[in-house]
Amino acid sequence: MRATRITQHVHYIGVNDRTSNIFEGMWPLPYGVSYNSYIVTGDDKVAIIDGVEAGHALAHIDLIKEILGDRQPDYLIVNHMEPDHSGAIRMLRQAFPEITIVGNAQTLCMIRGFYGVESGTLAIKDGDTLPLGSDITLRFCLTPMVHWPETMVTYLEEEKVLFSGDAFGCFGALAGAVVDDDMNTDIYFSEMVRYYSNIVGKYGMFVQRAMKKLEGVPVDMVCSTHGPVWHSRIADVMDIYDRLSRYEPLDNGATIVYGSMYGNTEAMAEAAAEALAAGGVRDISVLNVSKTDLSYILADIFRHRGLIIAAPTYSDSLFPPVAAVMEAMAIRGVKNREVALLGSHTWSQQALKVMTTHIEACGMQCMAEPVSVKHAPAHDDLAKCREAASAMAVKLTGR
Repeated sequence: MRATRITQHVHYIGVNDRTSNIFEGMWPLPYGVSYNSYIVTGDDKVAIIDGVEAGHALAHIDLIKEILGDRQPDYLIVNHMEPDHSGAIRMLRQAFPEITIVGNAQTLCMIRGFYGVESGTLAIKDGDTLPLGSDITLRFCLTPMVHWPETMVTYLEEEKVLFSGDAFGCFGALAGAVVDDDMNTDIYFSEMVRYYSNIVGKYGMFVQRAMKKLEGVPVDMVCSTHGPVWHSRIADVMDIYDRLSRYEPLDNGATIVYGSMYGNTEAMAEAAAEALAAGGVRDISVLNVSKTDLSYILADIFRHRGLIIAAPTYSDSLFPPVAAVMEAMAIRGVKNREVALLGSHTWSQQALKVMTTHIEACGMQCMAEPVSVKHAPAHDDLAKCREAASAMAVKLTGR
């Protein structure tokens, strides 16, 4: 991408990654991902805010030179130390030897640990300011554990621009435009839920603290490190992050997560889906854990209020792919869901016991009696699955 001016003093100098198949070695990237970086020019000093992944360092440096020409950047402000944003630090130092790296104490400690950078740094504290001249002032606000301990945001006071690090970010490379006003943002909102549930989900309490800390700060643009620059849709973005970080669902749909070796548990899941639809639930995800990536399963669990989990017993425990989903839910502290459990077995019903333990560990309870099926589900067994799903439909629709 070319450098793009987004305000009088701010240019976008991020890069797109359309090559990587997965993010953090785990999460699929069907639409790619952007690594967003910004440059702020004052009448005296210049600051780069956040960097890019190491493999895109040369393109990033070219964008900086495109904006500055022979002028040298004075500061690199590191809001978040994760290597997809800091990986090019040593290359930036080689290109601009006099640049001062700005971060809080934990950031600078990590920079030493990751990159061996010891000198040419400036430690800042919560509330500190950094003037770039008479016309521009940057203010720093520490927001720890969103989603690393060193995370912070930088606020450009005169133009009301919030450089938010990973907060308010999403998966998806940018397709030419940078600011939400200039693009169709549909995919970015669905990818935002997936990004949040996959990466930030565990840290809802800290997201809430950060949002409370920023309450009352006038914001005209949100410049995160992934996805579009938010302007006209800031309220929508804030609402999604607020609700997800309170573990509140975004809609009254239902997610059915199931594992099945020979089709018996699948039949139970299908019966539940039919009953949900008959009960007026219109947004239903039926996800086979042996085929659907955990990334998308988590996103739908965070999105929908209803959750039905169906699984067989395996090796006297829970079918492993379903166990992985439930462990991921527990790690993220998922709660505030209407839950029903369906378990099948041949001689020992351990699946329901393990699933119940996981649900209770999340502070939730089943809204219907768990359904236990021995051998293949008979007509009466499928009727019980439908009854549990119908009870959930009443909860979800209010009918």
